[in-house]
Amino acid sequence: MQPQKSTACGIDIHKDFFVAAIMSRDGSTKIEKFDHTQEGLLLLKSWVLAEECSTVAMESTGNYWRPLYLTLEGYVELILSNAYVIKRIPGRKTDIIDAQWIAELALNGLLTPSRVFQKDVREIRELTRARERLVDQRTGCKAIVHDVFDAACIKLSSVITDIFGKSGRYLIHGLLQGKTIDELIEGIPSKRVQHKEKLLKNAIKSALSTSQVIVIEQNLRLIDQITEQVTQLDDEIIGRMKNREDDVQIAMSLPGIGMTAAVTILAELGDYHDFKSPDSLASWAGMVPSVYQSANKLRTGSITKHGSKHLRRILTEAAQAAARTKDTRFSAYFRRLKNRIGYQKAIIALARKILCILWHLLINREFYIDTQKTRPKNQSVSPKPVNPKSIERSIEILVKAGYCVQKSDILMNMRRFQGAADPP
Repeated sequence: MQPQKSTACGIDIHKDFFVAAIMSRDGSTKIEKFDHTQEGLLLLKSWVLAEECSTVAMESTGNYWRPLYLTLEGYVELILSNAYVIKRIPGRKTDIIDAQWIAELALNGLLTPSRVFQKDVREIRELTRARERLVDQRTGCKAIVHDVFDAACIKLSSVITDIFGKSGRYLIHGLLQGKTIDELIEGIPSKRVQHKEKLLKNAIKSALSTSQVIVIEQNLRLIDQITEQVTQLDDEIIGRMKNREDDVQIAMSLPGIGMTAAVTILAELGDYHDFKSPDSLASWAGMVPSVYQSANKLRTGSITKHGSKHLRRILTEAAQAAARTKDTRFSAYFRRLKNRIGYQKAIIALARKILCILWHLLINREFYIDTQKTRPKNQSVSPKPVNPKSIERSIEILVKAGYCVQKSDILMNMRRFQGAADPP
């Protein structure tokens, strides 16, 4: 247990900024927000010293805490807290207990056997999952490069969307070679990025150390090597899927599903005839809500996440791509759900919808046709005829709400809405 302090400063660290709060034992609090730049770090140090605060605490969030820690080190007492250790609750778990529990379930017939795939399907699954691991490794290498730049307080990713693109790679190699910011800006291949001269100068005010240069160079070489390996795997996977080319084309007819997603989904599904309905397929994939029932009360929770996590991952990525499409039923469905249940749940719901539709298409050997996208934009929907019962019900609801309504007024407004002639 740490001894009590008279004042303490807590800092919430983010990628582009951090919020600092100084609290005293008398209950007073002072809060300031600083940019996560070299100038912001110096302003924070001056503010903390001016307030005579001797203790600063922060969480070890990625590598974002390192520039802040180095700036304040030696001036105040620093407390770096690991959030994982604080929130982790240890439990009793041994291999023997696990084995006994599995044996008890099997003895009482409580284990459902898993599906066993054929050899060719297993091999394709191995290739698609190997590709997924390579992509994750490449993403990890890119994250290391991002972390090194953040540790050096070089905010290149805040100016350029993809620092591993053509302009981003040029700037990275220029920084590794020790070029000045003016030399870098003059040679940027993209004119659009050149117009961000002021932002680039604010983002690149520090230099990389020798060790940081070595780490970045090694990870860039790994990224290039992994990209070449991913290309080789793509060629091998496509070659093995030639006997299922029709299934691949059917899957690719859905918005948000490309070649990689189609092959991965089909490899994870195996024989789709094993499922009697799209609901059973969604249940096998773990994309149905968990159910809790007690005392005639039914509650649903998060999805079960049973089955293949690789299938759920690629379906989620396909749903995110489909949600960004324009003038499609999928994007309209996503926007409608997003306003009601939020982004994450809407994406999962769209992913399940894509999976269920794909089952129907594969079973019936049909291609997906988006009726909303094929309809001309200037085509108007014919209005529905006025139902007298709906008019009476509407008047009843408005009267109960305290409004004074006449039936003739409602009929006149409905005729105007439907394009009918106004009554005399």
